[in-house]
Amino acid sequence: MNEKIEKCEQVEKLFPPQHQDMMPGFEYLMKPRPKSEPRQKGSNRLKGKVALITGGDSGIGRSIAYLYASEGADIVITYLYEEKDAQETAEKIKDLGGKCLLCQGDFRTEKICKEAVKKAIEVFGHIDILVNNQAVQYQQEDFLNISEDQLRVTFETNIYGYFFMTKAVLPYLKEGSSIINTTSITAYQGKKDLIDYSATKGAIVSFTRSLSQNLVSKKIRVNGVAPGPIWTPLTPATFPSEQVETFGSYTPKVPMERAGDPNEIAPCYLFLATDDSSYMTGQVLHPNGGVIING
Repeated sequence: MNEKIEKCEQVEKLFPPQHQDMMPGFEYLMKPRPKSEPRQKGSNRLKGKVALITGGDSGIGRSIAYLYASEGADIVITYLYEEKDAQETAEKIKDLGGKCLLCQGDFRTEKICKEAVKKAIEVFGHIDILVNNQAVQYQQEDFLNISEDQLRVTFETNIYGYFFMTKAVLPYLKEGSSIINTTSITAYQGKKDLIDYSATKGAIVSFTRSLSQNLVSKKIRVNGVAPGPIWTPLTPATFPSEQVETFGSYTPKVPMERAGDPNEIAPCYLFLATDDSSYMTGQVLHPNGGVIING
């Protein structure tokens, strides 16, 4: 026991202790704030494009939105209830030269997804890029404590929402359009206290591969990104304060021994949205701090 405590005490603490009681969490409450702004100046690689990003109010989704806007795209963001984060994101997108449409709602249902897409088409006239990114996760050390309600919410948010939004957007996508799905390192490694979440992320990998084959004849590409531990609102909303302190340096631990920032992940989504990745479909990129993934 003492040896275990001593081992834990040697772990580097990277973040102040913090916890949020709401899922998927608020970015404006985080300390420090995640780094979301583009790391370099844009070059109009997405000029004239419209991107719809689910869960785009904060975290990885926010950083993708900022990067796309800096590259000339207009942005549609869906979010659950995080009004302050969403408004902040919209203002920054405008500062970066893009237009932003905010769509609030519970995007676990086909009806709400269709309504958001209809609104996006009314405002912008077209959609070229879909980023399925919304997610929740609930820590449970004991498998028997995963309730039916938790299982339903996790699957409806993390995979049903991807299906429904893709169905809603697909009639408006054309040759050269791109669908990008956010999966996770947990799809490949598993995680003992996030079993239902990991299961949905595995489903997203299979969804990505199968949908890519289904749409290849339409010349619509479908790819995914599987981040490792990233400093987003999901972290303090999921884990107790003491785990947040060592997030990325202990559990989960990666070779770089730190969590990533959203703006270190967003360039993967830019690559997959542009013609630079024109020969890629059904693939998953792995920005995870150095973990070797064979899959």
